[in-house]
Amino acid sequence: MLSGSMVAIVTPMQDDGRLDFERFKSLIDFHIEQGTDGIVVVGTTGESPTVDVDEHKELIRLAVAHARGRIPIVAGTGGNSTAEAIELTQSAKNAGADACLSVVPYYNKPTQEGLYQHFKAIDEAIGIPILIYNIPGRSVIDMSVDTMKRLFELKNIAGVKDATANMVRVSQQRAEIGPDFNQLSGEDGTALGFNAHGGHGCISVTSNVAPRLCAKFQGACLRGDYATALALNDKLMPLHLALFIETNPSPAKYALSVLGRCTESVRLPLVLLEDKTKAAVRDAMVHAGLIN
Repeated sequence: MLSGSMVAIVTPMQDDGRLDFERFKSLIDFHIEQGTDGIVVVGTTGESPTVDVDEHKELIRLAVAHARGRIPIVAGTGGNSTAEAIELTQSAKNAGADACLSVVPYYNKPTQEGLYQHFKAIDEAIGIPILIYNIPGRSVIDMSVDTMKRLFELKNIAGVKDATANMVRVSQQRAEIGPDFNQLSGEDGTALGFNAHGGHGCISVTSNVAPRLCAKFQGACLRGDYATALALNDKLMPLHLALFIETNPSPAKYALSVLGRCTESVRLPLVLLEDKTKAAVRDAMVHAGLIN
């Protein structure tokens, strides 16, 4: 079971938009040193909509090769085409990824039966654990608890990255599917409540910028030390909010540029931050003790 602080890692880019593989490897080392529990590659935060298929596969291959088993690598391999999702997931399995993260198909709005058949087809095609990424704010469709329960009966469906921000959903899924269903938050701002309801950790954007603090926060939650977790949450909350003033991952990349970890470059249709957002991000970083 995956648990703790799992970073949804950014994809570093050079000023001309080309991928910066050396910075990418450096970020992996940084997270291992800072105590991050796992790395999710080429998710939404990794700009999966604007990297091409070859770049997508290479980022997963490189992450696995560079990590060398030091930290679990979860490959973002979702898509709203079932055939494409299977292709990406098979490539990730061949590269040696520990698990994959597959988003609920977006835009084409399948029914619950369509969602079931989509994930069943992926399950039958590959042999590594699959996390369902349920994010109705982006996909429009919300996978029901009943559909997740059906899917958990399949051999490779392991759990969910839940970005509904609905605390009741965590308890509902735990009650209907059981404690072995791997529940990871996909929403930093509500991760404290998510864990208190029985979640196992968070696939985090904020961990890009404050990996040690996020690891300590998740560790406190897993130990049941919610007094410590609350104090850390207070320190992190302004950053959780600031990193979503504009579209993710532009704020996270700006914060990383302040730390000297990568450039703030993103690919269109994402753009660089407005000055007022930059100021808010810097203020939040000061509050978290990351910069003076």
